[in-house]
Amino acid sequence: MRLGVLDIGSNTGHLLVVDAHGGAAPLPASSHKQALRLAEHLDPDGAVTPQGVKALTDFCASATRIAEDKGCEEMLGFATSAVRDSVNSDEVLAHVERHSGVALEVLSGEDEARLTFLAVRRWFGWSAGRLAVFDIGGGSLEIAGGADEAPDVAWSLPLGAARMARAWFGGGRPSEEEIRQLRREIRAEIARDAGNLLRPGVPDKAAATSKTFRSLARICGAAPSGDGPLVPRTLELETLSAWIPKLMDMPGKELADLPGVSPSRTHQIVPGALVAEACMDIFDLPSLEICPWALREGVILERLDQISVVTRLH
Repeated sequence: MRLGVLDIGSNTGHLLVVDAHGGAAPLPASSHKQALRLAEHLDPDGAVTPQGVKALTDFCASATRIAEDKGCEEMLGFATSAVRDSVNSDEVLAHVERHSGVALEVLSGEDEARLTFLAVRRWFGWSAGRLAVFDIGGGSLEIAGGADEAPDVAWSLPLGAARMARAWFGGGRPSEEEIRQLRREIRAEIARDAGNLLRPGVPDKAAATSKTFRSLARICGAAPSGDGPLVPRTLELETLSAWIPKLMDMPGKELADLPGVSPSRTHQIVPGALVAEACMDIFDLPSLEICPWALREGVILERLDQISVVTRLH
């Protein structure tokens, strides 16, 4: 069947049209995305601004038309931390549905981590053993771990790259002392529940997904996306740590010229790198393997599993 998956993230709205059936990898047929920057369209009270609501509604309406044109039988629409954490989320969702016809499901942070874990598990398979997964989004960091398809532990932290950029880099480059304070706060937040992941044992494989991790891996020498998803890519802690001081000293134009960096995300590279480095340090991971599948694929795979169960019952 042909599915449309509408992913409303903290940075980007993305419609992915896939041909999918049980037992096969989802095959992308079409992609449409737009920078929404919802994590940055928040007023001082934490509400999505009217401009942000309009941008989201217009994108959902256009995505619906594209999905219909591409012959999608079903649309799976979901939103993550920017909408989840906004104080006016109910009003935003109602406005979007009323004016675009799209009923967005707001995923909890735990569900976001769980579905991302499912996608990474399916990508690497059972030979990965006990798996740890890290995902830096625009608004939050998701961490999950386990030996099965459902993680034993899954949680979300307010350490997204866009959120950090807005809070700490909105007025330009922070001072050295502010960077130290940010670094301490990031590491304390991650370390607080680190034992949840480590208690059952050291992971056999540690993986990362998301645009932020892919960009950092590319900066640190990983193969370009044009080489295809089957090329192994890793992010090495030693290389990342050596790059962070250089990234801090680069103006936006130089950051935008780096391989794998979108011009619209240059301000998120340094905070994202600090979060990634903290994850690897705290969990004692010398490297992370980059997985091309993430939350969208997890949503698709769970839906296909549900359809397969219903089919067998009938």
